[in-house]
Amino acid sequence: MFIKLKVHPDCRREKVFKKAPDAYEIWTKAPAERGLANASAIRQLSLVLGIEAKKILLIKGATSPSKIVKIIAPEIKK
Repeated sequence: MFIKLKVHPDCRREKVFKKAPDAYEIWTKAPAERGLANASAIRQLSLVLGIEAKKILLIKGATSPSKIVKIIAPEIKK
C-alpha cells in the first residue's frame, strides 16, 4: 500500500490531517535537515495508522515536501 505525504517541517506544533484514503498532510516541529523531518513524519504517521514506524518505508521524496511511503504491514488499524 502506497501513501502520499505532504510534510511541513519547522512548525510550532505537530499535526496530521487525512486528505484522502491514501494521502496525508503532516506538520512537524523537526527541522528539514539530516532526515529529521522525514523521521518525525513517519513516526507521526505510524501513530495515526497504529503500526510500527519500521514498517513504513520512504520510497520517493527524501529531499522534497511531497513524499511517497510504502506500508509493508498487511494489517492497518484505523
